[in-house]
Amino acid sequence: MLKLKDINTYYGNIHALKGIDLEVAEGEVISLIGANGAGKSTTLMTISGIVPAKKGSVEFKGKDITDTPPDAIVKMGICQVPEGRRIFPYLTVAENLDMGAFLRNDKDEILKDFDYVYSLFPILAERKNQAGGTLSGGEQQMLAISRALMSRPKVLLLDEPSLGLAPIIVKQIFTIIKKINTEQKTTIFIVEQNANLALKAAHRGYVMENGVITLTDTGENLLVNEDVKKAYLGI
Repeated sequence: MLKLKDINTYYGNIHALKGIDLEVAEGEVISLIGANGAGKSTTLMTISGIVPAKKGSVEFKGKDITDTPPDAIVKMGICQVPEGRRIFPYLTVAENLDMGAFLRNDKDEILKDFDYVYSLFPILAERKNQAGGTLSGGEQQMLAISRALMSRPKVLLLDEPSLGLAPIIVKQIFTIIKKINTEQKTTIFIVEQNANLALKAAHRGYVMENGVITLTDTGENLLVNEDVKKAYLGI
């Protein structure tokens, strides 16, 4: 469904991604793990068209989308939940969700999706008239994921969904991520520093170091890989 071929991305003179090859099949949960500054978030930004690749190609369902504007990429069915959540703090929960459906005009289906995200995260239904900025960090993460789901993505890109959250909230978020994958058949690509959780949730995983993919395998195999255990699992 999603394929990156020889992707090279730069920030000025800094070579952030160095010849990345990566594939995501329809219906998969893929995790990309690595240390801070490895290039994980840049990979998502390149897919989303926010930081365009200087060389190489991004393909979605067989179509080259390398130079496609970010809004058109969302309309095609790729939606990113950014690191740090980035909800609209002065808009209510309901208004944030409405913004997620901004490119849609199927009103009846949008109402169904409101019901769906409220069923995933009942606390958001309770807080629907509350300003997004007054929510807790965990609730804001739930809102950010729900806002992305309102676009009805075929591929959901999640950037550090566990960042800064209490372990009990992180566990809840990852349970919902798996539910979205199984119930909605949404393909999910997770960038995450919590390698243990990310790989447990993933069908397959990639390991990134200094802008290069150094290892790929099933999530299950990466969890028992000695190099991964030492570098990312603290074992």
